[in-house]
Amino acid sequence: MIEIIKKHKIKIIVAVAIAAVLAVAWAYDGMLNPSTPSLAEAEIYVPYDEYADYYEENDYYNEIIEHDENPIEAADATAPTEQAPITQPYVREPVEPENMTIGDSSFTVTLSVRVDTLLNNMNRLNSDSHELVPANGVIFPATVVTVHEGESVFNVLQREMRRVGIHMSSRFTPVFNSAYVEAIGNIFHLDAGPLSGWMYRVNGNFPNFGASRYLLEPGDVIEWVYTVDLGRDVGNYFGGWQRDE
Repeated sequence: MIEIIKKHKIKIIVAVAIAAVLAVAWAYDGMLNPSTPSLAEAEIYVPYDEYADYYEENDYYNEIIEHDENPIEAADATAPTEQAPITQPYVREPVEPENMTIGDSSFTVTLSVRVDTLLNNMNRLNSDSHELVPANGVIFPATVVTVHEGESVFNVLQREMRRVGIHMSSRFTPVFNSAYVEAIGNIFHLDAGPLSGWMYRVNGNFPNFGASRYLLEPGDVIEWVYTVDLGRDVGNYFGGWQRDE
């Protein structure tokens, strides 16, 4: 055996050297290029549709749903919503008193006069005026009255207050071509402060022109109300107001 080794000594040394060089080269290459992951490791990175069973078994699909369910809907939920613009309620166009013609036909409307707002603002009134405010805030209850074709809101108020004996005071304001109602039931404008006075609404809406220019139509509901806050306390947020000089 020793003789064989001695005889082939050079060949053995050369073979060992070559093997050592190959081993070193293989190790160095492994450091620069890590080994390819096993199939079990690689499965995590492959497309979902090719490994659906794997994701289902390992709850990977449920994990995705839990953290990213309906991302589009979630974005929509947090996005600001656009609010519809506030528009002024419909109020029919004014008609100048000189263009109104009283006709022979008649119809009915509903008329009422109230001072509800004063019930919680009696401190604003002079003590001498407290007795003028009805306990229920109603000066003239909602009543169906007959009017003639061509009459205005002012016409029916003036006639009905005279008919039942309720005091009413008004004056004509040329610049607005309409009568301005100063007082009903001896409760005057400005009696409850600089923002107080009489306003009227028809069918729930406050016109922004005088009552003499509002031509009535069958079935109209007319309400005269007293405000202490320029209409805001009676539901008028659009500036409807009797026109004074």
